[in-house]
Amino acid sequence: MRDYELMVVLDPNLDDAAIEAMNTRIQTLVTQRGGTIESVDAWGRRRLAYPIGRFRDGVYVLTRLRLPPGATVEIERALKLTESIIRHLLVRAEGLTPAPAAAASQE
Repeated sequence: MRDYELMVVLDPNLDDAAIEAMNTRIQTLVTQRGGTIESVDAWGRRRLAYPIGRFRDGVYVLTRLRLPPGATVEIERALKLTESIIRHLLVRAEGLTPAPAAAASQE
């Protein structure tokens, strides 16, 4: 199992219930492939650095997770096919500071 960070930029026209449904869908994608969710940090609606399609704003969600190495390809494929996701970035969290909840549990 490896540590990963997933940053997702969602359609700004989604309401709170739809954003929560997308978070649940992402968590389901991870758990179905043998991973676990460490933390979910919703940053909220922010201005994009540059327009992406017709969007100038986006809803940012940062998720820290643990996955088997082969599961990342399947998750990225599913994220690309989701229309509500404007952009996503899945990176290996090697050398990054642990999430606040994880740091507290290690002490």
